[in-house]
Amino acid sequence: MKGLFNIPNLLTLINLFSGCLAVVFLFSYHADYVIWCMVVSLVADFFDGMAARALKTTASGIGKELDSLADVVSFGLVPGTVFHYMLYNTAKIGFTGDSELGIILYSSIAFLITLFAALRLAKFNIDTRQSVDFIGLATPAATIYVVGLLQIYLANSFSLGSLITQPMILILNITFICFMMIAEIPMFSFKFKSLNWKANQLQFIFLAVSIAMLIFLKFVALPLIILIYITLSITKKYLPK
Repeated sequence: MKGLFNIPNLLTLINLFSGCLAVVFLFSYHADYVIWCMVVSLVADFFDGMAARALKTTASGIGKELDSLADVVSFGLVPGTVFHYMLYNTAKIGFTGDSELGIILYSSIAFLITLFAALRLAKFNIDTRQSVDFIGLATPAATIYVVGLLQIYLANSFSLGSLITQPMILILNITFICFMMIAEIPMFSFKFKSLNWKANQLQFIFLAVSIAMLIFLKFVALPLIILIYITLSITKKYLPK
């Protein structure tokens, strides 16, 4: 029992529980609650590592393993279920003559995201290069992208709902996210060692732009923010120091 129920682990369990709720809401057709579940998961995931370092609970290694298990659900199963939800609803409308089982199996290609998220998390745990920045798109960032697409679909923001749920668009997005999670592409992180402007100017500029986009574009901004993040991460490698 010792070392199991500390503050960092409780935060990780909150992340996991919130991810479970998101899946339940999707399958019970209350998808509008998923965004709030993901906010809770993201906040808990951000602070559990900070709490572990502050309280010096990292030595046991339990927290690291628990964090990966929670992330497989919140940032692996949830985005897979989101795409399943959109593919299934689109198929029900477009292929009314098909059997229910056939539509379910067709929609299940969405869970490729879950499989690749598990691969990405396993790779992260043993990759010593990712102690500061990431190699490949982190699963929380991938989930922000996917949940942003869900919100656009639910709200039909800027009349984009029907466009993003075209089967080919959804499949292309699934392929894109799967590839980015395991790609050997450096991605900057937000593990600030200090608040020094010179050392973190890219992160500060990105955060400012992201906040402005969220204010003006609301949920439509979420996928765009992740695309900007990927673009900046790739170009950072080639910019002068």
